[in-house]
Formats: sequence, structure tokens, C-alpha cells
Amino acid sequence: MINLERTEVMNLHNAIRGARNPMNSWDRSDSSFEDGRFVLGPNDLDLAARLCRSGSDHRKFIRQIFVSVDITAPLYWWKEFDTYKVGTVANSTSTMHKIHAKPFSREDFSCDHMNPQTLEQMDRVIAFLEELRQQYQKTKDKDIWYSIIQFLPSSYNQMRTVTMNYENLVGMVRSRKNHKLQEWHDFCHWAETLPYAKELILFE
Repeated sequence: MINLERTEVMNLHNAIRGARNPMNSWDRSDSSFEDGRFVLGPNDLDLAARLCRSGSDHRKFIRQIFVSVDITAPLYWWKEFDTYKVGTVANSTSTMHKIHAKPFSREDFSCDHMNPQTLEQMDRVIAFLEELRQQYQKTKDKDIWYSIIQFLPSSYNQMRTVTMNYENLVGMVRSRKNHKLQEWHDFCHWAETLPYAKELILFE
């Protein structure tokens, strides 16, 4: 399970202006703001697409197109996402400080691909975690808190506010579009919905 919310794409107008710096071709720029949204004109879109297809040295400008998004995903997915540390920033909800703040329930975990037998076992795990949580609330015993942290399954969902750029997304989509995890397929489908993704991320 993965959920991507509150997506915002920023700095496209500055990035495309910078793309014209090497040839001093600002006078050919034909993009504009329309109803508060920046729209690439045909000249700028053609230049951007050609630069992207020409390789990473030529598409430096897409490193200046920033994306912010709230992602809720299981810890097993975040472990893979964390391999993309260059150029990305994330602030997460804290398991260290807030793991005991609310009752555990099935909604806190990614169980969408579990078979019935596994779900039955998962419900037992969740019930035991809730017992530990209640004990910790009463005693504040650090060993009980540690037991929760160390017993927590990798299917536990965590929300992070992530900032990255279009170049990061190029690498992620290319590397993960055929991955075994459905979460990566959903992530790549989300990336394909971003402004000008076809030309600037997929290079179609």
C-alpha cells in the first residue's frame, strides 16, 4: 500500500529560464503563467524535451524542478526509497516519539496483499503490540517501549513529507517501473501524472 498526497511542483519557470542560459536564447522563450499556473510554450517545451533526451549533462535544468509530496508507505518500501538519498529530503512521522500515542489497528499496516492465513497472524501481532502499548502507557517502562520498536513489522506504514527533483524521478522511474513491489508501480504511475512528465521524466 502506498498513498501520495498534497503534491506540489515548484520552480519550473526558473528552471526553463536557466535552460536557455547557455545559448542566451531567452528571447525565444514563449512560456507564461495562466490562471496562476506556469505553462510551457511550444518553443520552451521543444527545447526542454530535446535537452532531456540528450543526456544528464544537458538536462541539468530538471534538477531545479522540485516536487514536494506526502507519502504514506510501509517501512519495507521506505528501505528501498532510502537508496535515493542524493537530492532528496524527507521529514517523517516519528516512531521513536509517537509509536505509543494511538492504539494499533490493521489500518496502521500494509496488509493488502496478505492471504487469509497471514492476515490471521497479523491480527495477533497487532493485538500483542496493542497490549505492549497499553503496558507502556501505564508503566513508562523503557524495555516495553523497546519491545514495541524491535517487534514492529516492516509492513508498518509511515508518512513522510518528501522533497525531490525531476532528475531524482528520472532515476526512480527507470530503475523501479518493473519492480516486484506494487508500491513502486503506483509510485511510477504518480510520477507520470506530474506536469510535463512525458517530456521531462519519461522522454517520450
